[in-house]
Amino acid sequence: MALRMSTLFLRTLREDPADAELPSHRLLVRAGYIRRVSPGIYTWLPLGLRVLRRVESIVREEMDAIGAQELLFPALLPKEPFEATGRWEEYGDNIFRLKDRKGADYLLGPTHEEMFTLTVKDLFSSYKDLPLSIYQIQTKYRDEARPRAGLLRGREFVMKDSYSFDLDEAGLDKAYQLHRDAYIRIFDRLGFHYVIVQAMAGAMGGSKSEEFLATAENGEDTYVHCPNCGFAANVEAVRVPVPDPVPYADAPAAHAEQTPGTPTIDTLVDHLNERFAREDRPWTAADTLKNVLVMLVHPDGTREPLAIGVPGDREIDEKRLGAQVEPAAVEVFGELDFAANPALVKGYIGPAALGAESSSGVRYLLDPRVVEGTRWVTGANAPGQHVIDLVAGRDFTADGTIEAAEVRAGDACPSCGHELEAARGIEMGHIFQLGRKYAEALDLKVLDQNGKLQTVIMGSYGVGVSRAVACVAEGNHDELGLVWPREISPADVHLVATGKDEEVFLASEEITRGLEAQGISVLFDDRKGVSPGVKFKDSELIGVPTIVVVGRGLATGVVEVKDRATGERREVAVGDVVAEVARIVRGGAA
Repeated sequence: MALRMSTLFLRTLREDPADAELPSHRLLVRAGYIRRVSPGIYTWLPLGLRVLRRVESIVREEMDAIGAQELLFPALLPKEPFEATGRWEEYGDNIFRLKDRKGADYLLGPTHEEMFTLTVKDLFSSYKDLPLSIYQIQTKYRDEARPRAGLLRGREFVMKDSYSFDLDEAGLDKAYQLHRDAYIRIFDRLGFHYVIVQAMAGAMGGSKSEEFLATAENGEDTYVHCPNCGFAANVEAVRVPVPDPVPYADAPAAHAEQTPGTPTIDTLVDHLNERFAREDRPWTAADTLKNVLVMLVHPDGTREPLAIGVPGDREIDEKRLGAQVEPAAVEVFGELDFAANPALVKGYIGPAALGAESSSGVRYLLDPRVVEGTRWVTGANAPGQHVIDLVAGRDFTADGTIEAAEVRAGDACPSCGHELEAARGIEMGHIFQLGRKYAEALDLKVLDQNGKLQTVIMGSYGVGVSRAVACVAEGNHDELGLVWPREISPADVHLVATGKDEEVFLASEEITRGLEAQGISVLFDDRKGVSPGVKFKDSELIGVPTIVVVGRGLATGVVEVKDRATGERREVAVGDVVAEVARIVRGGAA
C-alpha cells in the first residue's frame, strides 16, 4: 500500500532543531524520521522505522547467508553472569542498573556476551555441535555521559551482535573471515564509503580486532592510513615504531638550571633559546619531556595517580589513553590531588619524583619514543627549575611504556616507515576474536574427539544498525535535504501531485496503482490545498531517490521524472511512466 502524505504521521520542519550539530541529526529530525524524547533517546516515526527495517533486512540477509542463526535475548538481564565475568564492576557508570521488587539486581543490556555464552553452554556439549554462529538484532542501553549527534551516540540503540563458537583457532579464523566478508557486503549495500582499520577490542577483551569506519569529516574516530603499504588503524590501535637506543657515553652530565616562569612547554622553549642557546640549532618542544598526571578511577572506586612522560611536542590523546587503561576511567589530576602528593611540584614535575620506587610512589609510564640514550629537558621537581641533558636509561627509568600520545599525519607508518595520512570516520562495525575469556569465566566446555573437555573459543561481531541510518544520512545529503540510497530508502518513488485540477489527482492515483502492481513502493503526496512549492521542498527534504511530479505537463500528456541525487529532470509520457520508473528502480539509468 502506498504511503499517502494526507494521512501519514509526518510533520516536516523548516528550522533545524536547537540541539542538532551534525547534518544527519538535523535532517532526520526535520524530515520527520525521528523525534527526540530525551538526550540520547529517540522515537522512530513511520518513515524512519521503514529505513531502520530496511537496514535490518540487509544485515539479516547477509548474516543468514553465512549460516548464522538468529535468536533474541531479553534486554533486561540479571546481575550474576556479569559478576562472573567481572563486567558488573568494569562497566562502572556506563550501564543502567535497577532492582526488582524483591531487591534483586538487574541491568539493561549494553551487550550480550554472557547471554550468548551461557545459552550455548546450556544446549551444546560436544565438538559435533560446532562450529556455530548465532546473532541477534536487539536494542542496547548504555548510560552515555554526553549523548550527542542524534543517533550516532545515544543511550538506547539497535545493534546486531553475533558470536562464533569453535573448538580451535583455525575454526575461529574461518568464522572471523566469514563475518568479515559478510560485513563488506553489508556496508557495500548500505551505500557509503568506508575503510577497514586495525582496532582495539576494548572492554570486551580479545585479540585480532578490526573496525569498519564510514569516512566522515564529522566522525568521532580518527584513523591513520599509509598510502604506500595500505596499513590502516584507528589511532587507539597504532603502535609507535620504537627508535633504536642512542649511544650516550659522551653525553654531558645532567644539570639543573633556574628557569623561572616556565610552567608550560612554550615558555620553557623560549627561555631555553634565550638563556641556554644551542650551537647546532634552536631548542624545540620535541627536546622536552612533558610529564602529565592523571587520576585513574578503577571499577571498584579506588583511585590511582598515574604519570605519563611524552615528548613535549605531543599531547595526550584521551581516547588512546582510555583504551590503554580500561576498564579504569581517566579523570583530571586536580588541586586536591596535588595537595595529597606534596612531592609533585605542579608545572615542574620530573622523573626523579616519579615511579613506584620514588618518594611519591606514583606509577610512571613513558612514551615508546623515550628510549635509552635520548636526552631531555624536563622538570627538576622544584619551583622554577628544569634539568637539562637528562639521559634516559642513565639518569632515569620508568615503570613501563604506554601508547597514549597523539598520532599525527606525517608520523612514520609502523609497517613500512612511510608518512601516515590522517582522516576521520564513524564506527559502523567491529569484529574481533574474543578467544576464551568468556568461555573460561562461564565454564563453556565441550567434549572433543577424544572425549576430553575443551574450552570453546569465541569471536564477536557487531554492527550498529540504528547508527547506520544516521551514518548513511551523514554521507548522503545536499543543501536541500536527504538523498537516500535506493536499497534503504523509505520508498522507491515519491509521487507528487501538484495543482488544483482533479485530473491531476486522478492521474496520480492511476500511476500509483500501476507502480504498486509492479511491486514498487510509493510515497504519494496526495495532499490537497498544499502549494507546489511546499510539496517540492518536502520531496527534496525527505530524499526518496526518484521523484515523479504530476502537474501542468499533464495537459500535454507528460509527467516529470526527477533523479534526487543528480537533480536531472526528464519529461515522460503518462502512458510510459510506470514502465520507465520500474526500469529505473530495478537498476536502469535514470
